[in-house]
Formats: sequence, C-alpha cells, structure tokens
Amino acid sequence: MNHITVNFCWLNQKSAKDLPLPLYHSDEAAGMDVAAAIDLPLPLSPGEITMVPTGFAIAIPAGHEIQVRPRSGLAIKHGITVINAPGTIDSDYRGEVKIGLINLGNQTFTINRGDRIAQLVLAPVNRAKLTVVDSLDETVRQEGGFGHTGI
Repeated sequence: MNHITVNFCWLNQKSAKDLPLPLYHSDEAAGMDVAAAIDLPLPLSPGEITMVPTGFAIAIPAGHEIQVRPRSGLAIKHGITVINAPGTIDSDYRGEVKIGLINLGNQTFTINRGDRIAQLVLAPVNRAKLTVVDSLDETVRQEGGFGHTGI
C-alpha cells in the first residue's frame, strides 16, 4: 500500500484532546473517518443543511485532493449525507476542514461530539488541457444521455 504524507494540524490542541485523528478502520479502507468537533449536540432536521467543524486543517501535497464522502451507514440508516458529495479539498486550502451535511431522512438526527460524520479519501489529480476541435470522434452511444439504456 502506498502512503503519502499529509501534514495535519489541530487548530486548538487543548480543545481537541478527546477527538481522534481521521482514521482508517481497516487495512484496505480507502477513506479515513472524520469526527465532529462540536461542543453541544447538533440536531439536524429533515431537509436541513449544516456545516460541521472538524477542528483541524491539513496540507495536501500538490497533485492531490482530499474527497469528502458520506459514511455509508449514516446515509443508509439515517439519510445523513455530504451535501456536495464528493466534496473536494484542494491542495492549496489551509483553513479548517468542515463537512457540509444534509439530512435526507424523515426524522431529526442528532450529531454529537466525536461522532464519525464523513470519510476523507486522498486522491491524485490530473488537470485537463482542453484542445478546441471542429468535431468529436463518433461512438456507438453518441448523444444518448440519462437513462438511454433503460432501467
């Protein structure tokens, strides 16, 4: 398994002493679970969107991003997901990592301090170089869009 160093900084070490670092929960896990750095329980009503602080900042190496993805258990069991999934944290961002969550369920869900609310996936980034052409090559699909192959 390839490891890439990502510098990590608690924004307030004293107040973060009870919070875990983002953590892979198995040897082959792609995502690190990230915890909520909130002081009081945070109820999230159906349809409500909120930004949940994590209490840390990171320095992602150039040529990489961190994708913010939902935790499957929260999404399936409670309808709690990342509003812009997957969210992107760019390599030049140095502010606090915050997780934008939405409650797509039909009941209020309460987030507590230390709850694992999302996962972070380090991914390589390729930048596109656009070339303007007069036409594109033909494919079997051509302009077939959403649902064109059926259910």
